[in-house]
Amino acid sequence: MKMFKKIMTLVLAVSMIMVSATGCQSKEEQKQKTVVATEASLADTNDTNATNDTTAKGGTINVHVGPEPNSIDPALNVTVDGGSLLNHAFEGLTKIDQDGIYVDAQAASHTVSEDGLVYTFTLRDDIRWSDGQSVKASDFVYAWQRLVDPATGAEYNYIIDMVQNANAIMTGDAKPDTLGIKALDDKTVEITLVAPCAYFLEICAFPNTFPVRQDIIEAYGDAWATEPEHYVSNGPYTLTEWDHQSKMVYSKNQNYYGVDALGPDQINFMLIEDWNSVLTAFKNGDILFGDELPSEEMEAMKGNGLYFAPQLGTYFLCINNQKEEFKDVNVRKALALAIDRQYIIDSVKKNGAVPADTFVAKSLTEPNGTEFHSNADAWYDTSDYDANVSKAQKLLEDAGYPNGVGFPSIEIMINPGHEDVAQAVQNMWQEKLGLNVTVATNDWAVFVETRQNGEYQIARHGWLADYNDPISFLDMWVSGGGNNDAKFSNEEYDKLIQEVKTTTDNNERYTKMHEAEKILGEEMPIIPIYYYTDPYLQSDSLRGVYTAPLGYKFFMYCETVQQ
Repeated sequence: MKMFKKIMTLVLAVSMIMVSATGCQSKEEQKQKTVVATEASLADTNDTNATNDTTAKGGTINVHVGPEPNSIDPALNVTVDGGSLLNHAFEGLTKIDQDGIYVDAQAASHTVSEDGLVYTFTLRDDIRWSDGQSVKASDFVYAWQRLVDPATGAEYNYIIDMVQNANAIMTGDAKPDTLGIKALDDKTVEITLVAPCAYFLEICAFPNTFPVRQDIIEAYGDAWATEPEHYVSNGPYTLTEWDHQSKMVYSKNQNYYGVDALGPDQINFMLIEDWNSVLTAFKNGDILFGDELPSEEMEAMKGNGLYFAPQLGTYFLCINNQKEEFKDVNVRKALALAIDRQYIIDSVKKNGAVPADTFVAKSLTEPNGTEFHSNADAWYDTSDYDANVSKAQKLLEDAGYPNGVGFPSIEIMINPGHEDVAQAVQNMWQEKLGLNVTVATNDWAVFVETRQNGEYQIARHGWLADYNDPISFLDMWVSGGGNNDAKFSNEEYDKLIQEVKTTTDNNERYTKMHEAEKILGEEMPIIPIYYYTDPYLQSDSLRGVYTAPLGYKFFMYCETVQQ
């Protein structure tokens, strides 16, 4: 998922167990064990006296996960911070619990057919919308049909492309009501897939698949997701106030089946874009949690509330492959090789990240338990920068630009908070390749729209796994894909990704994903920089925060230390 930004002076000792299997699986086999930073681990590293502290539920907490969201319509969200907001207001058929397990949520139970193609979810009897109406199976059917309906314009429509007829609907060749999801009755949802999907229960917890109310959307149009009085949701909290560019107020949803277990009565999400302002707010006690801080402040904040969480993601530069100056693969490879990734990590970000030599993030596993990244062919050797620079200079010369002479000026587009990496890359390209490079900063909304529209040369980018499978990284680069901001197009790549999504042979599936990633390395439409860690600030007085490697932050079970 696209990142707005997005850790611990003492790195959490956390492992990841991710289940990959073929065909039909039992309920237990399909639970994906994803590590989260739970309160227990935070207490161990943050406060040696934590177990003696008295904590209490209730009250109001001020936290930060990002700036003004682009959209809080589940179908239209594309960002991690937006996903955190949605996870507090809505709930899917499944969810990530406090132990990092994907469990039934709005569903009381589910079954899977022997061939792994048909999932049947039985909804809980006690689930209600924030206005008191019962949540029905038809609400999920409407939401999923709306997600793939071209009229909705959802970038993340492909997230459910494993569902029967989804692809035909997205291309306009079939109607939304032919999607393979049915309401057998008010409490039963049946979903039919085109092929077994090992991570389907994770998809059912993904924000874009959350249920929405057809009557509300038809009554208020786009305003349903911009005005709190129209924002009817089914999750633990409900949006009660939105002071745009300042804060969003979420209050307990008294109609939520688990309301008695919730922590804060009210969560104020402070909408801060500038990372220096986030740090100032944290130091002043105006927020108890801040998601990101300036890299130059990392050292100073060690031992003062800075934590690092594990994260399945990659920070990279996106090249506009439609621009004439970048159509020569030698140019793209030269730019990639001329970046000193270890320097950026050690001297610029100081965030404990790992140099990226491919696109798919580390820690994703294959059916035999080995790591996908370890089995991949590296695109370049990140440990020998001098050799890489020599190769880069030769490639640029072969492209007709010796020492950069004659090459057009390059603009690196970023959003606030990414100046440090952009300026480091700028200096490397100017010094090592002789190129003229500038950096342009746009606020988040303008930045995202400009990148999506292809109105840029090179733009910073970041991607977090949407679920624990390499295809989450690879399917974004298919021709015409909603998240393909690089405007990359390769017929062989498209063919491989389609085969990955339809084969029932899991070993073949992973072989083809490696082949697809190899094509990315050969064509270099993007430039991976490093594999993420997730830095955040957390007050000693806040307990019970948990975070998933997908980047989401959860505050619904927080308690505060009583003085």
